[in-house]
Amino acid sequence: MQLRELGEFGLIRRIKRAVARSGGAGPAVVLGMGDDAALLRLRAGEELAVSTDGFVEGVHFRADTESPTTLGRRTYAAALSDLAAMGARPLGVVVALAAPPELPVVWVDRWLRGLLRGAVDWEAPLVGGNLARASEISFTVTVHGAVPRRGSLVRSAARPGDRVFVTGELGRSALDWVRAAAGRGPRRHVPTPRLRAGQALRRLATRGACVDVSDGIVGDLGHILRASRVGAELDPERLPRPRGFGAACRALGRDPLALLTAGGEDYELLFTARANAPSEAVLTRRLGVRVSEIGRITRRRGLRGLDRVAGFTHF
Repeated sequence: MQLRELGEFGLIRRIKRAVARSGGAGPAVVLGMGDDAALLRLRAGEELAVSTDGFVEGVHFRADTESPTTLGRRTYAAALSDLAAMGARPLGVVVALAAPPELPVVWVDRWLRGLLRGAVDWEAPLVGGNLARASEISFTVTVHGAVPRRGSLVRSAARPGDRVFVTGELGRSALDWVRAAAGRGPRRHVPTPRLRAGQALRRLATRGACVDVSDGIVGDLGHILRASRVGAELDPERLPRPRGFGAACRALGRDPLALLTAGGEDYELLFTARANAPSEAVLTRRLGVRVSEIGRITRRRGLRGLDRVAGFTHF
């Protein structure tokens, strides 16, 4: 069955049933899917954090190299990563889908399954959205979160002398994409939005600036440097990477350093902390994920150590 046969309202009913089966609303949802807008509850002393990500077939994904379920879960993670970078807790998510009328309904079912797995695993309920006809598949994921008033993580808080850290590992998503593009199997890797790590980092007294690594560590660190009006020195040897990463890159004819630093879609947290911040080991325990120290912030502008590598941009 195709979308043209099911119809817009039939698809809406199908989505609502799937959401209800998944567990429905979270504690912050006053009114979920079914009305003209969802209602989300903030606690006293909180501010609303909102972010939107767009995903377009042929730009952000290829339907022939990734299952709809993996795609749904991966894009949910990507959108929630913006909340993690602000230190926010999720309240609710809305998704707008545009698709060709001949798209099989089973594709949408599987894509929705991936979204709802993310909604349950990361405690970020799907509370609404929109449907539209289009010549290609695209969707927009808008996330809503809450942070204590004047307590969010921002890009402009780095200071000279800060140490630079990153969570998790870099390069796994980029390597997964390169393998799929080379015809060596579908994309399988789904990043984890570092929501709990971001909330723990927000409570750290010695924290500085923070951004999520979506376009590659070089490009995303550049956002911090420009917003904070500082520079940085990084040690390429300290960048955390999966075991066997270099050999896997070379087998595919790719430069390991370029893929590691500019491949993008890692969705780890890149952050700075004051010189007297805890050690890697202590931060790893507090944030609940591996933390690596990779450099320092300098008064002199610009990036040194990785200055010949460029991050991803759309234009």
